Amino acid sequence: MLKSIPSLADKIALRIPEASHVSGLSRSKLYELISERELHSVKAGGRRLILRRDLEAYLASRRDVA
Repeated sequence: MLKSIPSLADKIALRIPEASHVSGLSRSKLYELISERELHSVKAGGRRLILRRDLEAYLASRRDVA
């Protein structure tokens, strides 16, 4: 039996290129936000991961109030 590969929408943690793809932010901007502690990330298995909920919370906090 083959394992199904989770789609990007099903993942709770995203690698930097995936987070860049779904958010529209550049990889360098994501790294900048992480280093400035504006966006939380975790290190697991040698990979830097961003929890989807943290990415969504960051973007929601940046909403313009018009």
